[in-house]
Amino acid sequence: MRFAHGLLMAAVVAGLLPVLAPTVATAANKVVLGGGAGIVVNDETLCTLTAIGTDNQGNLVGFTSAHCGGPGAQVAAENAEAAGTLGVMTSGNDALDYAVIKFDPAKVTPVGNYNGFVINGLGPDPTFGQIACKLGRTTGYSCGVTWGPGEQPGTILSQICGQPGDSGAPVTVGNQLVGMIHGAFSNELPTCVIRYILADLTAKGRPGAGFVPVS
Repeated sequence: MRFAHGLLMAAVVAGLLPVLAPTVATAANKVVLGGGAGIVVNDETLCTLTAIGTDNQGNLVGFTSAHCGGPGAQVAAENAEAAGTLGVMTSGNDALDYAVIKFDPAKVTPVGNYNGFVINGLGPDPTFGQIACKLGRTTGYSCGVTWGPGEQPGTILSQICGQPGDSGAPVTVGNQLVGMIHGAFSNELPTCVIRYILADLTAKGRPGAGFVPVS
């Protein structure tokens, strides 16, 4: 397997934890997935699940970075590859660097608290000085100061730790999802703002529109 490319270590980090515990299957042979879980795309690329929940059509969906794979890509859970394909990427936007994953509810148990990282709804765009936190499959939990809008539209600069494989990691403020980790273009990690992602999905009427994270 290989890592997804494009993330750099931020200059200042806080609260870094060791490598995450393995993803596990439930007694009903369902795999537990939530924001921050490691995923494997097309049996080779390691990335991080942003969040999981339902869209306005009742589909079980999740998000990760678009550069992890394209439409039709098969998604499995890291450390639970024996469970096979759990979902398929259906659509995305390279400019905003997001991809939608449609999961099989017969194979997945969605949770809003994955390894202690809680996602309790959607939050507003982070503002200057706020502390934002992420959970990535490579570097675990870390937090950093929000600096302001990024150079790319739909991004916010946050000084959060990240390395290859953390692409797609959820970013929260006060346990509310505000964005996902995106490939870095400077010493700080830009966060793709969740509001822009959901607005793009709604405008295009794609799976994932009306997303509500499981809580």
